Amino acid sequence: MEQLTLPAFDYKLKDSGGKTCIYDIVRKKWLVLTPEEWVRQHVVHFLHLHLQYPLGLMGLERGTTYNTLQKRTDLCVFDQQGAPLLLVECKAPYIPLTTTTVQQVAVYNQTVKAPYLFISNGLQHYCWQVGQDGTSLTALEMLPTFPQLQIEFDALRK
Repeated sequence: MEQLTLPAFDYKLKDSGGKTCIYDIVRKKWLVLTPEEWVRQHVVHFLHLHLQYPLGLMGLERGTTYNTLQKRTDLCVFDQQGAPLLLVECKAPYIPLTTTTVQQVAVYNQTVKAPYLFISNGLQHYCWQVGQDGTSLTALEMLPTFPQLQIEFDALRK
């Protein structure tokens, strides 16, 4: 797999029926290692090991409905009360992050309603805070730690 700009982590691989699989520490199961899964697992480990996001508050590839269409979010992090806090969209490294990618995560967020968004293809990463109106985005230089997000989100709810 391609070297990414996210920090390396201690991953587990195995061969299953001629396909390489990677162990997902959130879902606690082996998954076929695709380029997008490689990025998703790097993001999960980065959030957990470097930004203190609890694994138990992460949901991967959960279904959501938008305009009667079934969609799947790559990663959603919830706060300690179970409300969406961060919505993440991952792409394979060879897929450029464009306004279309931003629109995709923003459309998903119309249903999810997370106050923070993050997109990554493993080489580039962008994050935003969603405005009070639910649609405007303020670019962030870097993604806050989980404790920082929790404090900011609690302040927004008051």
